Amino acid sequence: MENILLEERMVQMKHSSNCRLAGMGNLIKVLTRDIDHNAAHFFLDFENAQPTESEKEIYNQVNVVLKDAEGILEDLQSYRGAGHEIREAIQHPNDEKLQEKAWGAVVPLVGKLKKFYEFSQRLEAGLRGLLGALTSTPYSPTQHLEREQALAKQFAEILHFTLRFDELKMTNPAIQNDFSYYRRTLSRMRINNVPAEGENEVNNELANRMSLFYAEATPMLKTLSDATTKFVSENKNLPIENTTDCLSTMASVCRVMLETPEYRSRFTNEETVSFCLRVMVGVIILYDHVHPVGAFAKTSKIDMKGCIKVLKDQPPNSVEGLLNALRYTTKHLNDETTSKQIKSMLQ
Repeated sequence: MENILLEERMVQMKHSSNCRLAGMGNLIKVLTRDIDHNAAHFFLDFENAQPTESEKEIYNQVNVVLKDAEGILEDLQSYRGAGHEIREAIQHPNDEKLQEKAWGAVVPLVGKLKKFYEFSQRLEAGLRGLLGALTSTPYSPTQHLEREQALAKQFAEILHFTLRFDELKMTNPAIQNDFSYYRRTLSRMRINNVPAEGENEVNNELANRMSLFYAEATPMLKTLSDATTKFVSENKNLPIENTTDCLSTMASVCRVMLETPEYRSRFTNEETVSFCLRVMVGVIILYDHVHPVGAFAKTSKIDMKGCIKVLKDQPPNSVEGLLNALRYTTKHLNDETTSKQIKSMLQ
């Protein structure tokens, strides 16, 4: 009789333990190898995180950059281009007034393009500072993101800005047309020894770098992935996993916050949902570019099926751009190692 009671008690304890573990949620399962018991209750406060004393130095440096981000997006959103003036000038090559009008329209626009490019360099420096802080030993990526929430928030803000910038750039062909016309005209003026008032704006070396930047479909994302890859190669004493685990942990935290009603209900601003979605996609793309086998392989630490499901559970119009970013700006989606199920989810 005692044996039967003991067995029943053990079954109850096992059931209770399993329920508790299940209740702790998928967060523990997906976060990191070095699981800690706080992981289940890990909420990244994107709305209110404030820097602690130890975060302040890096936080203040990055903040100087981020405070200009909204203005850059507004300038890009209102960028109309000089298409009309350029067409007129090309169609009437001997009409000096039309040539001057086109040049006069293009020069200030190139000044804007220069400002965007220079901002990408500042953003890169900010990202490298954050990576240094969020991947340093002895803490795990989970511990870093939980302890240094203000820096994690800034990292998220950089990714959020990056995807928004690239979405706007991709839908604005005027940018490359204006810059190509500027370079062609400048080179013609040089041949004819005509002084170019706009030359002080962009010298030849800078123009070459800007050309490469704007030739990319997603120039800001390329800047960030190059910066992250460079960070990894320059910090040989730091295992690459410290960086890639930081990215996969961030993706997992965003996904779990979005799919867990208890966490999602803590957002006070509706915009936080789209912020989280964009950040999740941004870190996935970054991970896919930096990690040797990418985000879609079976060995990836990102639950890609879960992330895609979260995206598809949103109103369709709000996430098509993000799904396209996964389809067209990742590096390993079409690899043979990517499961057919993931490929079909993104078709």
